[in-house]
Amino acid sequence: MTQLARKLRITDYFCLGWGTMIGVGWLVVMDDWLLRGGTLGGILGFAIGGILLLPIGYVYGKLVMAMPDAGGEVAYTARVFPRPVSFYTGWMMMLAYFIVCPWEAVAVGRIAGYIFPALNSIELYRVAGKPVYLPHLVIGLALTALVTVVNYRGIRLSATFQNWSTFGTLALFVVFVAIGVTRGSPANFPPLFTHTPFLSILLVLQIVPYYMTGYESVTKAAEEANPQFRAQGFSRAIFAAIVVGAAFYVIVIAAVGFVAPWRTMTGLPFMTAVAFEHAVGSRWIVSVILSAALLSLFKVFNGNFVAASRILFAMDGAVWSMADWAACIRGIKPRQRRWLRWASPRPCACFSAPRFWFQSRRLDRLLALPDGSRSALPTCG
Repeated sequence: MTQLARKLRITDYFCLGWGTMIGVGWLVVMDDWLLRGGTLGGILGFAIGGILLLPIGYVYGKLVMAMPDAGGEVAYTARVFPRPVSFYTGWMMMLAYFIVCPWEAVAVGRIAGYIFPALNSIELYRVAGKPVYLPHLVIGLALTALVTVVNYRGIRLSATFQNWSTFGTLALFVVFVAIGVTRGSPANFPPLFTHTPFLSILLVLQIVPYYMTGYESVTKAAEEANPQFRAQGFSRAIFAAIVVGAAFYVIVIAAVGFVAPWRTMTGLPFMTAVAFEHAVGSRWIVSVILSAALLSLFKVFNGNFVAASRILFAMDGAVWSMADWAACIRGIKPRQRRWLRWASPRPCACFSAPRFWFQSRRLDRLLALPDGSRSALPTCG
């Protein structure tokens, strides 16, 4: 059986969890957060949400210590539920991670174009009325190629890339917050709540799970821990990712509310950057903030790529053997087998291509069985 390289340390796991969690929502949709709850409502919403996620992180920590499997939820559900539940869970989790990657490739061009307006040129076509520029497309494809090459070279290089982009984001965050708040005023905070206090907090609380998902990606790299790594480190990395993630959101909301009269800036693109520019009175602070956002996109892309590829690896025989695939083929009509060939992990074979090629050939042979031989296959579930 193919083995994953065991090279990750606790710092790598923290950067994977936190880096996959924190994207650019703090830059792009800050106005939505503040309109939902106000400054204090947003702060309390994310603080309470982070606290509520700690028990879930505790459960993940216990599960990964008991079952250090790259499949994560695929392996956990396989222990308790019938195999089809594990199958569908794996695909939902894999696609949830993988779908983020093309979004990051698109977003990086837009943010780069805000830093360097000259990149907003050479329009190629439009999608939903929005222009697609050649430089944006090239930058997105270049980032995709970079992440692909980094991960092809191995988990150690991928972890190093994740660590640099994570700590780079945090360093730039500290810089622009520290400089910005020296120019702010508490008079900018009101309104503290945009609705009643309870409703304001609730409206923010309902979006917290979305913006704080990603800490569970730690479990997807469980098989790649350094031989000297202690199992308790998984829980520590998960808890640290949740706590630091919640603190990051709380601080950035408080900083935006402090540095400028935020109510007058809602609806502006990249409201966080606009607020700090208003406070500092210079464009360079915007470049610092957008540079932090670019680094954040890099780590989110890489972290989700790692998590998605590990789940696919697990479904490619590590958790789901060919016997399990065969068990779920029983009863499938011949005309439906062509669909099943492409519903299998084949479209993402690039993640584990050599091993997957042989597995897919075996699956093809199973799907080609005549109707009379299907009765020899075990029942699914």
